[in-house]
This record gives sequence, C-alpha cells and structure tokens, in this order.
Amino acid sequence: MQWLAKLIYFKVLGWKVVGNTSISKNSIKKAIIIASPHTSWHDFYMGVLLRSVLQVKTNFVGKKELFIFPFGWFFKALGGAPINRSSNENKVDAIAKLFNEKEEFRMTMAPEGTRKKVKEWRTGFYYIAKKAKVPIIMFTLDFENKQNKISEPFYPTNDIKADFEFMHRFFRDVKGKIPKYS
Repeated sequence: MQWLAKLIYFKVLGWKVVGNTSISKNSIKKAIIIASPHTSWHDFYMGVLLRSVLQVKTNFVGKKELFIFPFGWFFKALGGAPINRSSNENKVDAIAKLFNEKEEFRMTMAPEGTRKKVKEWRTGFYYIAKKAKVPIIMFTLDFENKQNKISEPFYPTNDIKADFEFMHRFFRDVKGKIPKYS
C-alpha cells in the first residue's frame, strides 16, 4: 500500500515532506505528534497518507461516537482509540497511562482541539508529553505550499510559555486548507 500512498501523495496531490524524515526509521517509539493548523477534514487523510509514505505507525484518540457502527472498525484499524469526553476521568492521566502500557505509541493530536480558528492552543498534549516523558514532534499541514514539515523531537521543559512560543514559531506562516482558520 505504500506505493499507492506515495503515488497519491507525491504525484496526484503534488505534496512533499521536509525536515525530520528520520521519523520514518521508527527510531522514536513513543511521542506526541502535533499537527497544525487543523482547519478541515482533509487534514485527516493527509495525515493517513503521510504516515503511509513514511511507514510510521501512529495513533490517535477521538470522541467515542466515532467508534460505533458503521465506521468504528475503520478508525480502530487506523490506530484510533475512543475516549469519553464527558466523563470525570482525567484525560491527561488516562492517555499518559497508554504510553506506559505500550512498547510503541505515537499519538497524533491537533493542538487547537477543533478545526476552527482559536486564540490559544489547548494544553493537554503538552501535559501528556511531560507526564509520559515523551517528546513532541511537530508537523505542518501546509496546504498553501503543499508540504508537511516535520520537526526534530522536542522535550518540554518546565517553562510552558517559552515552550509554546518555540512550537508556535515552527508553525508560523503555515496556511491550512481553510486559511481563515489558520
């Protein structure tokens, strides 16, 4: 299937990968991967294509409603895990526990938490990375330049403000599928 993903990604859609392509060697077994800007449902299939092109297994969590018939089996097969967003369970602790239970787990998240424009990113991904002691890898969904730029692994420090400034700089000037939401 990799040849088909490459054909679609590179030839049909005309995209390219820049930056840290060593992630494809699966040298980093556990990480939080943040994808931004998340502006459209198109981001999902671009992420699926990218992971197939790079041959890297990734996971994601989604609202439990996505994992019911008829598409539940599909999302699970793609590495998805349902999460109950209405329960009182601490989501950071629950997801950090997944990292401790698995030998290999790379969870992809959108720091915005929605496809709409936001003033501030959500912080859950950051605290999950800290609690699970895993790096954050950033990748762009740059529809204007048709590229996915991938960062080197970044380990959060104890200065959330500086860390978020660093991560925001990586995504500066990137335009999503719907630019007004970027």
